[in-house]
Amino acid sequence: MIGATLLIQNIGTTRVDISVFGGFIRSVARVSGKCEYGVVTGRSRVVALSNGAGWCERVPPVLLVLSIAVLAALFMSFTVGANSNSAPVAPAVGANALSVLRAALLVGVVAGLGAVLQGGSISETVGKDLVTGVTVTPLAAAAALLTAATLITIGNSYGYPIPSAFTVTGAMVGAGVALGGGFAIQEYLVILGFWGAIPVVEGVIAYGLARGLRSDSVPETLAIPFLGGAVGYALANIRLTVVPTASGTQGSVARYVATTYRLLPATVGGSYTLGMVAVSALGGLLALVATGLLLRRDEASGINQFLVALGLVVVFSSGGTQVGLATGPLEAVFETDLGLPSIVLLALGGTGILLGAWIRGPRLVQAVSNEYASLGPRRSIAALIPAFLVAQLAIVLGIPISFNKVMIASIVGSGLAANSAGASGVSLRKVGITVGSWVGSMLGAGLVSYGLYRLLRVLSGVG
Repeated sequence: MIGATLLIQNIGTTRVDISVFGGFIRSVARVSGKCEYGVVTGRSRVVALSNGAGWCERVPPVLLVLSIAVLAALFMSFTVGANSNSAPVAPAVGANALSVLRAALLVGVVAGLGAVLQGGSISETVGKDLVTGVTVTPLAAAAALLTAATLITIGNSYGYPIPSAFTVTGAMVGAGVALGGGFAIQEYLVILGFWGAIPVVEGVIAYGLARGLRSDSVPETLAIPFLGGAVGYALANIRLTVVPTASGTQGSVARYVATTYRLLPATVGGSYTLGMVAVSALGGLLALVATGLLLRRDEASGINQFLVALGLVVVFSSGGTQVGLATGPLEAVFETDLGLPSIVLLALGGTGILLGAWIRGPRLVQAVSNEYASLGPRRSIAALIPAFLVAQLAIVLGIPISFNKVMIASIVGSGLAANSAGASGVSLRKVGITVGSWVGSMLGAGLVSYGLYRLLRVLSGVG
């Protein structure tokens, strides 16, 4: 705890105050007499030597470890930015509604904003809820982040899909157990249940939307504006860091406006009020009208423009779900040891995501857009909407997810709708390989992170 002081008495004839940083001794202040003592506490050994100014200082290993952990978080966020946020704009690029470079630029900015404005809940889960009985130290955070980022980078280099959430979760559990923590079984059951439900729920929604958009009985000039209105309604209810609430948690625009102006306070379920329904409905109506005007002017161009806007909304959501995978391991360190607000940590992660999208994003956007071009605008819309809804639900619940997994589930669902019409289908072989990589990455990351933490602990002398 930064600023904490431990009073040590009866060390020879001298009393000394010991400042603690990151759970380890940073310096020893002379109170009386000379300061020439070797002090041993916990797993960190401090040799205190007088420098004539009343302070006995050293450069502790924990500072080096903390620096490595922060760099590892940047590396991880860079990796996430380069690999996990480009898919939502790929259909727009494939439809020639966006250029590759412009798409990469927008992905970096929008995903970075999503990271800062929506990343807090998942970051907290990753940093505090995956192991019990211990607080994650800088060394454990460094081991987990280095493990996850390295495995993801290796997998991408060889063309194997390594899901970020599975890898980070496994790495954090491995490092936490090596630190002396226990398994958070209840939390794992919730997370695994959510992960298991994603393919089913998304597949059903995407299938239904794709079938509806392909049906001749529902004109696109009616169906797509309706979907735009539904997205607008949902956007009014997403949780944002910058929207205050009485409890100090993230709030939504709908709740803030309804509470501030005391609109229709009667509840319709839980704490959701009629005023929030009214504000959300207004947002949905505005989105519906705007989408309808785009399609009325030029239907084909309007669909592509809606596809761009929807893709960026999903990119914003992906930034909010993915940044916590990079920043979560440092949550306890920033909050307790450094005394910094979580938004500083989220800004660090958002910067890494932005840089990853700008530096490595163009090549990935180009590659993914070629694969997604076969979907077409309508099936792309059917895939993006459930991905957006699932991502926002994960943020509300604070559950880490791999956004590429979310996109794959939606694409499979919309692809099945095309299959039933005799179109090209979804590769079951690719799906099987992907599922196998999910399981293997989580178990492998846990084992590697456990071993890496034990090795770094021996080499550094820091716990």
